[in-house]
Formats: sequence, C-alpha cells, structure tokens
Amino acid sequence: MQITKIKLVNSMGKTKGCELAPDLVIDELRRIGHNEKGTRIDFDQLNIREIGFDMNNLEEALFNIQRDSRTSFEKHFKNLFIGGDHNISYSVCKSFLKTEKNPLILIFDAHADCMQAGKEPTHEEWLRKLLEEEHLGSSNIVMISTRNIWKEEVEFIRRNKITIISMDVLQEDLHGVCDMLMERARSSSGFYVSIDIDCLDPAFAPGTGYIEPGGLSSRELIYMLKRLVMLDNFRGADIVEINPKKDINNMTVRLGAKLLSEMV
Repeated sequence: MQITKIKLVNSMGKTKGCELAPDLVIDELRRIGHNEKGTRIDFDQLNIREIGFDMNNLEEALFNIQRDSRTSFEKHFKNLFIGGDHNISYSVCKSFLKTEKNPLILIFDAHADCMQAGKEPTHEEWLRKLLEEEHLGSSNIVMISTRNIWKEEVEFIRRNKITIISMDVLQEDLHGVCDMLMERARSSSGFYVSIDIDCLDPAFAPGTGYIEPGGLSSRELIYMLKRLVMLDNFRGADIVEINPKKDINNMTVRLGAKLLSEMV
C-alpha cells in the first residue's frame, strides 16, 4: 500500500491551509495501533511519500501530479492520496482512468464541483473539467452526500445523467445505498473513491473551508468505506479539503487519519 502526500491548493486563497493537512494526518495515523478490522497499522509496510512541485506554477504542478500518480497506479494496485484541496483529484483521477477499461469513481462531497471550468481546475470545477476532457458519463461517476448545488451545475449534471445520492436518500436507507454502491463497484474493472471531508456534517468535521450542515456522520462514512474497501477491485482513494487552520481540537485531522486507517 502506498500513501502519497499532495500539498497543493489552488483556489485564490479560499482553501489556504489545506496544504498543512498531509503531514498532520500522517502524524495522527502513527497514533493508531490497529484499525477496526484488527489490522495493525504497520509503517514498515506502508510506503509514505510526497509529490514535489512548484506551487507557483500550477500547470506544471498538475502535470507532475498526473505523471507521478500514473506511475503509482501502474506500480501499486492500491494507492491512497492526502491533499491538499480537491483539485488534486483532477490529476489523480486522470491517471486512474488510464489504468482501467471500465472505471468507476465514487465521490463523497457536499458540493458538485461542476462549475464552468477554466484552463486550470480549482476545487470548484475539477470534476466538470475531468468529465468533459475524459468523456465520462453516468456509468463512470456517482456523487454521494451532495447537498449544495448551483443552477449551472444542476443543468450540467442533468445533461450528463450523473447519479447523485442525496442526504434524503441516505437518511432513508443507508444500508441499501451502500449495497447499490457495492454492486456498481463490483461491475467496474476498478473503482476509486474521492472523499472531500465536507461530505460530513460540520459537527464531525469542522476543519474545512466550505462547511455544509446536514451531512453524513463520521460513523456512516466509516461504515460505507469499510464495506467498499473489502472489494478486490478497490484501486485507491483520496482525502481532501482538511484545513488544520480551521479545525477545532484537531478533530478533523484525527478523523482523516481514522479514515486512512480503515483503508490500509
């Protein structure tokens, strides 16, 4: 298992502080002896590394992340990435898509991230840019816990027939939704999970830039992740948008480490 730290932010200062999360999350991971499955967190067996880049040259940074993560997916079947803000997922997912014939990306996020994309993606439009460039459709993307969507994004999502699982649906039948996600994942050649920490209710994850009330509990997210990672074709995940500068009592950083521990 390889864990890669990506300390990139690109949103005109709105997510400033997320670049501090990777080191702090790994520090907290070292304080976890075993995960809930009873698996020992053995740092001798974990390859923890960092992608280097020039923060002042976004185009080059995204290229380096894509090139490096492509090598990671080719060398290691399972990869975990810690951001940084959500625009790191643009480059990482591009690399993942090139390694699978029938890929699936599951995105846990309070926001759709489908605003009109510019030349270089930010955390607000990375998914739209990825969908448009890679010609992805309803069979390749599922969005979960999304609960604040702008009109422009609604129209784009409808045109592309992207599946969104709202909090209303999750509240009614969490186990049934997880069964459906498992079935979708099984039918893919390989699947990847992108976790924006704001998918959680701010009561559980206050340390992020764009909190949205009414989200998942930490227990609900852990339940779904624990089931998903049991599948043989789980290829990896990222955890993004943890902002230690906005955290309370290190709650969100520790939760990020907890999520990592359940996926190793």
